Amino acid sequence: MRLALFQPDMAPNVGAAIRLAACFGVPLDIIEPCGFPLTSRDIRRVAMDYEDLAEVTRHASWADFEAFIERDKLRLILMTTRASKPIWDHRFGDSDVVLMGRESSGAPDAVHTRAHNRLFIPMTAQARSLNLVVSAGIVLGEASRQLGLDRMGRA
Repeated sequence: MRLALFQPDMAPNVGAAIRLAACFGVPLDIIEPCGFPLTSRDIRRVAMDYEDLAEVTRHASWADFEAFIERDKLRLILMTTRASKPIWDHRFGDSDVVLMGRESSGAPDAVHTRAHNRLFIPMTAQARSLNLVVSAGIVLGEASRQLGLDRMGRA
């Protein structure tokens, strides 16, 4: 299981995602370009000392990331408000990559087309969306419930 961020806009979210990935013991993939330098102080401030515990891979482009998931035979799971299947109805697997869209605009149609599954987190009708890393935490929590934390890298 892996977590991936598609062209993130906000450095603090990347820092929080690094911390989240470290705590769940899952690798984090960052698909560039980002809306900020990846050396941003905001990343380090939020990630704290978890940056050393996280396995972070940078991909120079969507095409590079696609080649990576194809080569390693990974299953791409896109989190999107445009999905019709809730995360509770998905059976997570070890080869899943949970992809979070860009904060400002989500994921483009080409990414939607490439995804093996598109999922959403059920919310009240009045709510528009959750914070990106909160959403990632909910999904990794459900995946860890299904797979067991020990299978995600932590006992």
